[in-house]
Amino acid sequence: MRVLGVNAVFHDPSAALVIDGQVVAAAEEERFSRRKHGKRPVPFSAWELPELSMRWCLKHANLRPEDLDAVAYSFDPGLARKPEEVGLADPWEQLRITYAERAPKFLATALPGLDPGIVRFVPHHVAHAASAALASPFRSSSVLVLDGRGEHASHLSGHYTGGSLETLAGQDLPHSLGLLYESLTQHLGFLHSSDEYKVMALASYGEPRHLPELRDLIHATDDGGFVAHVPDWSRWAPPRGRDADLEETSWRGTWADLAASVQARLEEVMVDLARWLHARTGDKVLTMAGGTALNCVANSRIWRETPFEEVWVQPAAGDAGTALGAALQAAADHGDEPHPMPSAALGRAWTDEELAAWLRGAAVPFTTPADLAGEVADVLAGNGVVAWFDGRSEFGPRALGHRSLLAHPGFAENLERLNDVKGREQFRPVAPMVLQDRAAEIFDGGPLPSPYMLFVHNVRPEWRERIPTVVHVDGTARIQTVDPARQPRLGRTLEAFEARTGLPVLVNTSLNTAGRPMVDDPRDALELFGSAPVDALVLGPHLVRRGQMFASGSREGASAAAAQPAGAVL
Repeated sequence: MRVLGVNAVFHDPSAALVIDGQVVAAAEEERFSRRKHGKRPVPFSAWELPELSMRWCLKHANLRPEDLDAVAYSFDPGLARKPEEVGLADPWEQLRITYAERAPKFLATALPGLDPGIVRFVPHHVAHAASAALASPFRSSSVLVLDGRGEHASHLSGHYTGGSLETLAGQDLPHSLGLLYESLTQHLGFLHSSDEYKVMALASYGEPRHLPELRDLIHATDDGGFVAHVPDWSRWAPPRGRDADLEETSWRGTWADLAASVQARLEEVMVDLARWLHARTGDKVLTMAGGTALNCVANSRIWRETPFEEVWVQPAAGDAGTALGAALQAAADHGDEPHPMPSAALGRAWTDEELAAWLRGAAVPFTTPADLAGEVADVLAGNGVVAWFDGRSEFGPRALGHRSLLAHPGFAENLERLNDVKGREQFRPVAPMVLQDRAAEIFDGGPLPSPYMLFVHNVRPEWRERIPTVVHVDGTARIQTVDPARQPRLGRTLEAFEARTGLPVLVNTSLNTAGRPMVDDPRDALELFGSAPVDALVLGPHLVRRGQMFASGSREGASAAAAQPAGAVL
């Protein structure tokens, strides 16, 4: 089976390709269109398809639309209910359903040659569940899905064996932990369905003073579901305007206390739901997806406080991941055995020579060092910032050493520096990447290894002053463990940095600036490098130094690239 998965109906449009049960490619539309999140999740945008990412997936596998056996669309309009039946106030909701019903024809128009008859609808939460359980390394697992909404629900609990899902519980709208958190995000002056991670960061600066009251409004139920009434947030904190400054006094005040209270209650309810599920299945493994599963603080509490021995979270846990899940589920339903995703590096890549051609075309002087890791480690040890572009781009919102900004973790002022580089709020933390075999001596309180940056760990006290840049205000860090066997160039760089500094840790934050999608292609990388105060750019095996780039001053000095040997300054 050759199955193209498509997510389009809400936000983060994406495409994924599964061939014979193997995950071949997956990408979000924003990486091509350069529009953050692809589109806004309003009914008027539901017709928009991830045309660029769909075409790239097919091109990557040398397929034409007519070569596909199925297209799996991660929403089933036949399961939708009237808006008034599920407490949705949007008078245009029916328009979303109409567009979804017409998706087969829209897809056939976007991909000429495609037979609309091979398009099948996969229920939204089944697609989420499949993206977790079928993409994980485990053949059998419990699965927990929590997000804003699907066709008529906001939650699914179940059990997967092979490609077969047994649904054990679900929660109908209007109760939704995801929509509750979105509502708070908007009240705090951030963009809902986009900036929820900022609320999670802000919560660490507050005290959960309102937790007792919230426990009456938000709680799990005996049937595996929950009650989640969206309160009038103004009873605890005034709304913050989108343009209002969030000064440090506010981080630790009224707004932060409200964020801390809701975050704490969300964690408690998620732990209760996971415990309920374990009591029904007795499984050792829990897999998770849905946008709420990107809440890495809650994920860590589930790992610590429930009987599950393993917790695996889909790296693209938000709606983007439903393209992958829909494709895997469709393949399984047609008899293919689903295989675990090989990594989150499922997007575009360029050969070493193609990357060199980009640099020559841009008249950028560069070298191809024999010891790239050593030269980059020198820049980092000297407190330089490095833009790192290596291999296939990541699927999902986390930078995992393929499209990353790297920096020295040993200087407390680097947090403010990096937030300034990226144009971010100063209360937001940056994360560490650490050599996998060294992680346990520096971090605890979360699962190891942790390759996808989906859990928070405590930073051991003796290390907090050594790596202050990556220690959040509550003493935690959202880590990525790096296996040099899987990411050799990055692994060698970490080893070289440790040899120079004694620290097997680097700062790792996403390669983008505020409001823009993560860098995906070489042009994006060069544009960022030219506009942000970054000291060096790594493009595969090639190294661009800021001083050389701006000292060169002439196109002629860089145009001799083809005549220069490897390692020469071009």
